[in-house]
Order: sequence, then structure tokens, then C-alpha cells
Amino acid sequence: MKYVLVTGGVVSGLGKGVTASSIGLTLKACGLRVTSIKIDPYLNTDAGTMSPFEHGEVYVLDDGGEVDLDLGNYERFLDIKLTGDNNITTGKIYQSVIDKERRGDYLGKTVQVVPHITDAIQEWIERVAVIPVDGKDGPPDVCVIELGGTIGDIESMPFIEAFGQFSYRVGAGNFCLIHVSLVPVLSVVGEQKTKPTQHSVRGLRSLGLTPNILACRSTTELEENVKEKISRFCHVPLDNIMTLYDVSNIWHVPLLLRDQKAHEAILKVLNLKGVAQEPALGEWTSRAALCDKLQEPVRVAMVGKYTGLSDAYLSVLKALVHASVSCHRKLCIDWIAASDLEDETSRENPENYRSAWKLLKGANAILVPGGFGDRGVEGKILAARYARANRIPFLGICLGMQIAVIEFARSILGLLDANSTEFDPNTQNPCVIFMPEGSKTHMGGTMRLGSRRTYFKVADCKSAKLYGNQSFIDERHRHRYEVNPDMVQQFEDAGLSFTGRDESGHRMEIVELPNHPYFIGVQFHPEFKSRPGTPSALFLGLIAAATGQLETLLKKGVPKTLSLSNGTSGLKSHRYVNGTKMANGSLDGIYCNGNGIHV
Repeated sequence: MKYVLVTGGVVSGLGKGVTASSIGLTLKACGLRVTSIKIDPYLNTDAGTMSPFEHGEVYVLDDGGEVDLDLGNYERFLDIKLTGDNNITTGKIYQSVIDKERRGDYLGKTVQVVPHITDAIQEWIERVAVIPVDGKDGPPDVCVIELGGTIGDIESMPFIEAFGQFSYRVGAGNFCLIHVSLVPVLSVVGEQKTKPTQHSVRGLRSLGLTPNILACRSTTELEENVKEKISRFCHVPLDNIMTLYDVSNIWHVPLLLRDQKAHEAILKVLNLKGVAQEPALGEWTSRAALCDKLQEPVRVAMVGKYTGLSDAYLSVLKALVHASVSCHRKLCIDWIAASDLEDETSRENPENYRSAWKLLKGANAILVPGGFGDRGVEGKILAARYARANRIPFLGICLGMQIAVIEFARSILGLLDANSTEFDPNTQNPCVIFMPEGSKTHMGGTMRLGSRRTYFKVADCKSAKLYGNQSFIDERHRHRYEVNPDMVQQFEDAGLSFTGRDESGHRMEIVELPNHPYFIGVQFHPEFKSRPGTPSALFLGLIAAATGQLETLLKKGVPKTLSLSNGTSGLKSHRYVNGTKMANGSLDGIYCNGNGIHV
């Protein structure tokens, strides 16, 4: 087994996750089988109980693992299916060691960070690295490991020590360390400064790890004399210093690595040069170029609770990008804080209220993503009402589906106090109720999580057609509440169709308005399985409906892979800083109303 470790220095937020994903994709394009591991040095057992404001979205895997959002990058770039064990946290490691100590596995020894914690880290990596994640038999060839945080953080010290031991134990030809660092450009002098990278590498070496390759983040390509200086002071060969400068969308990052022969440097360190081929990235290159050339916009109103941090909806954004590029449209996101749509805001902050409603009314489509808590719920209900009444394409995910049902009950059934018991435990018309198998005392890992099967109960519906007229689908879930099965018949008699249900037939999974151009709510999270070349069916349907292409799409059938022809003229050149388009806030093919999107 070969291991590639990606670490970061100087500052956080340099894009280690995208870099690790791009390295994995490049190696996969060389014909190697690749798996990934993300290490998060926090004490939480997993990401499930963390606020999206604190750490971005909680990404859900097939096995129900609630993990760091970087695993979503790995799955999207590499088109693989990871497990919860592919995300290591300090909490998991310490819990496993403490459990062993309580069982007496250490035979009375004093349990210490070295060797017990460091051994547990190495054992976990070696165990998970050989698990196939690409649907094929046998272990992968390479495991790409990303160590979260920044070199020098006290939280990551046990992992640094473990990797020092690990690199020695597996041997130099089986371990490659790539350090992602920052080379800032000071606006005063316009010079690329190497000192932060020098200090970062010096700190890494003092901890027992020597980088084989440096991936230098900068706004512009590194000048040759700057690379020579870094090489001289950091003891890294000149050919092993890569520039990851700001690009128009992150799909260009693997191409940057390929063009700088990063794969050759990695393969040389891992003694794989005679085994691997030249990276085949033709389709990926075409997709990245197409994303840059798109000019005709499609505006999507994102009505949510965590709009101040776009990472809270990262997978939703990626799924929208995949669908928009497939429909040959430039995605424009209008971020709307759900609470700004509410009557209370009209009294307390009329300007925000008017601005929010203006954005909502100007959108081609409306999306209400998942979330927890009652803040902004009434605003989300108002957004669903506007989409339903004005025949605007609408997609509600998880809570977004639940509020669409509540809105229908209030507006069509006349149940003015209809609500979810999550928000009003005493409502006389509980449209959404707590699931019987859920826990009200423990939060972590107690929801309905992971891949679950949904059966289509109505064949002639948009969702079934978008999924290729299959009898069932498997999508990932993360919820505690569900539509009240006792009220389903009442809803359906009034025209709301529950087209998808679970295997029991009592849990509602998909809801549609048959006489609406596109009004769909789903209890699952389709964004987690969207891929650049195979967009999520429901996101593709939303963008197609917003751009007048839905009827054609349904007649032709949803494509299995992305078409990379037509409508690709008119490439423009722009200046990007830290991945953000300075002119009007563009990043990763997304244009948004004043909010940058962290890569």
C-alpha cells in the first residue's frame, strides 16, 4: 500500500481538501485505484453534533457516517463511496483507546499518548486504507490522507508524531508527504513572499516530517526565482514545487497539478513510475472549460438559515453547479436568509425585508435546503407558498419538504395552525411528527441516517421520470421528523401527491404537485450523491425547469453522463483572488449576491 499525506501550513482555509481531492483524481487518471482518509483533530466523535456555522455542512455517507465536508470533495472528485471510518477524529481515537483500557487490553500498562494513541492512529489508517471504495474487489493502490488544521496546532501533535513513526515504518518508497503552504503577495510591494512557507516547512521538519513536495497557494503563478528560493531554503527539489494559483473554478486544480507534472513527482517518490500511465483527464478538461465559457444565467434563490456561511450548504451548491453546467447555464445564487422574508423583519428591518423579497421574486427557481431549529421556518414556508402560488420551480430538501407540506396544509386545507411538532409541540394539526425510533435525549448519531430505499408509488410523475423510471432508488438521509402518515390521505385528496415512500409505505419520501411546472420535496438529501459528470436527477430537473428544458429532458431521458458540447462560446478572462472573482463575487462557476464561497 502506498500513502500520500497532505498537510497544511501558515493559515487554515488554503484548500487542502480540494488539493487532496485533486491529487487523488490525478493519480486515478493515471490508472491507479485511490481511496481517501480525512483526519480532523477535534475531540468530537464525528461532525454530527456540530453547527454548520462552526464547521460547515455535515456530509452524510452511505453507511450513515456524519463526517467532514472534505469527504464530499473526495467522493465527488474520485466518484467513490467512502465509509464513516474514512473520517478519523481525535475523539474516535481516544474513545477506542479508552474502550481498550476499560476492557483490560493493555494488561495493566500505563496508557499514554506514545505509544498507545499513536499506535491506534497508525492501526486505524492501515485498516481503512485497504477497504475498496470504488466498487471493485481488492485493496486500492494509493491512500490519500489529509491532516486537518495547520502545522503547529497543539490538537494535531499526536497525529504528527504518529506519521513520523508511520513514514519510518512503511518505508520511504511507500510514503509521500505533500505540504500545502501560502506564498502571499503583499500589495504594497507586489512581491511574492516566501518566508511564511520557509517557517512552516521548518516547523514541520522540527516535528520529524520532511515534505517531498510543496504545493504553494498564491494568487498568481510562482515566479521562477521564487521557486528557486523556496527549493533552496526548504530542501525540496525544484521540480517538486507546485503552484496552486487562483483559478476560475476548482475543476482546474487537477489540471494545474497535471500540467506541472505533479503526478510524476508523486509516482517517483512512491516508486510507481513504471506502473502508472499518463493521466487521462480529457473529459475533466472539457468540463472545466465549459464551466468557464457559460454566459446565459439561471438564478436560484437559496432560502436557508445558514446563508452567512456558504460552506453550510456546500454539497447543495455543488449539485446546483453540476446541474447548471449540464444545462449549459451559468449558476447565479441569490442567498436569502429565511427570517428576512417574515413579517417581523418587515417591521424591524424593512430594507432587509424588501431586499429578500425582491431576490425571491427575481429568481428562476427556489430551493429550500435542510436544517434544524425554528429560526426562519416561517420565512421558508412563505417561500414555498410563493413558489407554489406563482408556479416557480421549487425543490425542498428534508426540512424543505416538511415546510412545503405545512404550507399546503395551511393554504389549501385551511389548517391555519398546521405545523411540525419540532416547532410547536402542542399544534392541533401536526403535519410533521417525531419519528418513533428517534432519541430525544442523545443527539449524536440518533437520526435516521445513511442510504435508505425509496419506492415510487406513482409511475407517471416527474421524479420517477427524472430517475429513469426505476421502481426504487437509494438516497442518503439525515432527519428526526417525518410527514404524519395519518394525514397523508387528507393531503392526497386535496391534490398533493406522495409519489415516493419507504419499504413500509408509511414513511413519505417524495412529494409533488402534479399540476405545477416543478414542485418537488424530498425527505432525503440528493445532493450527497451528485457528481460533476452525473448530476443529481432532482437538481437537474430543477435547473431544467428553470431554463425551459424540463419537457425536453423528460422526453429524452436523463443523460447518464454530462454532454460537453454546444453553447460553450464566449470565454471571458477575469481576475480572481483567493478563488473569488473580484468583479461580482464569482467562484467555482457560481455567481452570488455579495457572498464569496470558500473553496
